[in-house]
Amino acid sequence: MNISKKLQLIIKVSELTQERLASEFGVSFVTLNSWINERSIPHKKKQVAIDELYKKYTGQKVIPDTELQAKKELIYSKGKKYRNIVQLIKKRQDIYDQFVLSLTYNTNSIEGSTLTESETADILFRNKNIKNKSLIENLEAKNHQVALEFLFRKIKKDFIITEEFILKMHSMLMNGIRDDAGMYRRYGVRIVGSNVPTANYIRIPGLIKEIIAETERKDLDILSHVSMIHSRFEKIHPFSDGNGRIGRLIMTAMLLRKNLSIAIIKQENKNLYYKYLQKSQLEGDLSLLEDFVCDSVMDGYKIIEP
Repeated sequence: MNISKKLQLIIKVSELTQERLASEFGVSFVTLNSWINERSIPHKKKQVAIDELYKKYTGQKVIPDTELQAKKELIYSKGKKYRNIVQLIKKRQDIYDQFVLSLTYNTNSIEGSTLTESETADILFRNKNIKNKSLIENLEAKNHQVALEFLFRKIKKDFIITEEFILKMHSMLMNGIRDDAGMYRRYGVRIVGSNVPTANYIRIPGLIKEIIAETERKDLDILSHVSMIHSRFEKIHPFSDGNGRIGRLIMTAMLLRKNLSIAIIKQENKNLYYKYLQKSQLEGDLSLLEDFVCDSVMDGYKIIEP
């Protein structure tokens, strides 16, 4: 990993401003900025200081070869800090509620909901009906909360994702919205705005069984594994609606059972998310999606470690 990448990761993890980081190294903002933008190279002593600060904030003794590897190792080191992250989240009502709000608001916004985060909170925690928004948007928020509550009741270290679990979550998510809630689609569909081919509906039950078997693989690191499963599930597109939301709930279940934070995929990053997802599906290149998932998991840790 080059000096620029190390500095960028230090800034991301430490949340120091460039001015504060420059002060840590005893240099000017302009000098630090030139290092970050690769217009100059720090002297040897400063390189040693950068490595020491990198170790301080990431806990890594060896500098990984790539930024993606560094992010993964940082996430895994965070995972070791918590004996049971699910119980931690459930015991802290403030943390639990923030995850429910962030996941519900962002996942529905990605799919086109016009509810604001504040309006979503009113629906989830104050049982309000947002009168200037559609009944479906109100239901989508409440239903997602119910699906998350179900997931948290089920999830534990040795939890096995099953077809019944997936269909039950879809049934909850689409309750009162679609007549085919909890059922696979029975017709062909296209993903709007994408040229990714979806599965023939006749093959969906068999493909989902394959995906479920794949979730139990032990030969992949969890962040690669989650990214791969998410990419494949969304390409199958097994439901008439709710595929993205169910796919992200499966991702949540996979991360939590490995004692890692939930990934918060923010609605403002929707275009990047779709771009990287499509690249993984059309070209078989998961690297950008994995990197995106890592950043989203780090955003989850910001809720646990404010």
